[in-house]
Amino acid sequence: MAKNSQPFEITCPCCRALVKVDPVTKAVIGHTAAAVPKTFNDLEEAARAMKEQDTRKESIFRQSVEAEKNKADLLEKKFQEALKKAKETPDTPRIRDFDLD
Repeated sequence: MAKNSQPFEITCPCCRALVKVDPVTKAVIGHTAAAVPKTFNDLEEAARAMKEQDTRKESIFRQSVEAEKNKADLLEKKFQEALKKAKETPDTPRIRDFDLD
């Protein structure tokens, strides 16, 4: 059975690129990248999306700043609650199995 020495083309399942392979050397001899679809139809739509992204970033930043400001108060309240709970529960020594021997 004779080997076919003509290169063959396959499509990459990940990126949909067209790859040309030489069957004799089993090496890629050509590559054509898949066409990337346009994200936006026109420049105004892209500018509008950028403004929306900027306002979303600003909102997330403001929320993180507020959370950081209130972080100390929240931690103090959690500490006071844990301290109160620790004072209410009695300290009983734990009996371990080998202490009973």
